[in-house]
Amino acid sequence: MNKKIKIIFIGTANLGLPAFNAILKNQDFEIVLAITQPDKPIGRKQIITSSCIKIAAEKTNITVLQPEHIIDIREKIFLLKPDLIIVAAYAQLIPEQILNLPKYGCLNLHASLLPKYRGAAIIQAAIINGDKQTGLTIIKMDKGLDTGPILGQIAIDIDKEDTAGTLYDRLSEVSVDFFINTIKKYLSGKITPEPQNSSQASYVKTLTKNDGLINWSKPAAYLEKFIRAMNPWPMPWTWWNGRQVKIISAQKQLIEINSYKPGKTFKYNSGLAVQCGQNALIIKSLQLEGKNPLKSDEFLLGHRDFIGSVLN
Repeated sequence: MNKKIKIIFIGTANLGLPAFNAILKNQDFEIVLAITQPDKPIGRKQIITSSCIKIAAEKTNITVLQPEHIIDIREKIFLLKPDLIIVAAYAQLIPEQILNLPKYGCLNLHASLLPKYRGAAIIQAAIINGDKQTGLTIIKMDKGLDTGPILGQIAIDIDKEDTAGTLYDRLSEVSVDFFINTIKKYLSGKITPEPQNSSQASYVKTLTKNDGLINWSKPAAYLEKFIRAMNPWPMPWTWWNGRQVKIISAQKQLIEINSYKPGKTFKYNSGLAVQCGQNALIIKSLQLEGKNPLKSDEFLLGHRDFIGSVLN
């Protein structure tokens, strides 16, 4: 490359941060603008928080824009005349009027092996469905939702103990070299984007807090995966005597007991178990609303009436 490639980076979540930092350090690229979601309140105390991309950009004096709707800054993007736009975990559909601006188009880093799992909660979907592998895909974006042709993919195994959080972190780690190498091959004409097979596609919606509510009538094998998939967001939770309880982790090994009503808690050896629609789960750690997370044996010391209750 004879001159630096002018890049606009669009992203919000941590998945895109390693790629952002790698582009910053690469002498062939120049980030001329970072676009991210507006600051928003986070956590129980609702503290106004900036995205990791905004924080990283401001540390290196890169201009940051935070539009409610990205189409509102189309003219500003046009005036910068970017060679390439990179999108990673932005959580907003990029309109065609912006996709067509850069010389080399817009590339998206997507955390699934497309065409499987287009949409939002794609890492969670891979865990819930018991997939053996997931990975990253780089596509050249078109006007559809994750429908553009594929430039490259990299797969990683899903460990039996993986939560959505641990899997997210491992995908972020492998993204850097894969991302930079794929971009360079694409820009030098060594990659021809391959159309996706849309007949194999599936869509995953955005998760809300209510999606973490545990349905104890489901089989224990499903709920063990569900609990890992919902951690760290929106966290799996249940009702106990009108109070919310987060189920932080459960044991992989299931109990072949089916004599209780689904949601009924009981002692199993020295631990806590919950009857499910099929078999039962041993709960390793949990958290009552407003309290700290505890291992189940510690929790039961302070809440002896938990045993024998029915969660719902």
